[in-house]
Amino acid sequence: MAKSLAETIYVLNGPNLNLLGTREPETYGHQTLADVEKLCAKSAAQFGMRTDCRQSNREGELIDFIHEARAKKAAGIIINAGGYSHTSITLHDALMAVKIPAVEVHISNIHARENFRHHSFTARAAFATLSGFGIDGYRLAINGLAAKIGVKARA
Repeated sequence: MAKSLAETIYVLNGPNLNLLGTREPETYGHQTLADVEKLCAKSAAQFGMRTDCRQSNREGELIDFIHEARAKKAAGIIINAGGYSHTSITLHDALMAVKIPAVEVHISNIHARENFRHHSFTARAAFATLSGFGIDGYRLAINGLAAKIGVKARA
C-alpha cells in the first residue's frame, strides 16, 4: 500500500550540496549527499514516514519544490538552503507562504564561521534550526519534526 502524502517529509538541499564528500571536507566532512539521503530515509522510516529528497543549485527551483510540498500536502520540510540561507528573502517568503512545519539544517556551525554566515533568512521561517552536527543534523531535524507534528516512533 502506498504511503499517504501527509507522511512525506521533503528534504531540500541547496547550492553546492551536490558536492558533499569532496567540497571542503575539513568543514563539511567526507559523507556524500547520497549518505544524507539514506540517513533521512532511515530516520523517517522509524516514524512510518518517507522522504522526498531534492537538491538544486537554483533558487527558483528550490522555491518550486517548496510550493510542490504544499500542493502534495507534505508533513514537513527539512531545508539546508546552503548559501541561500544568508541571502534569500524569497526562500523565506516561500516557506512562510506554504505554512508547512520546517526545520533548517546546516552541516557546519554557521556561527563559528564568517560573519556573513551568522544571519539566516530561512531560519526565521523555520520552527527550529540545527547547525554544526554534521549530517546527523538531518536525523535530529526529522526527530524534531516528528515530535512537532505528533508522530511517534514505531516499535
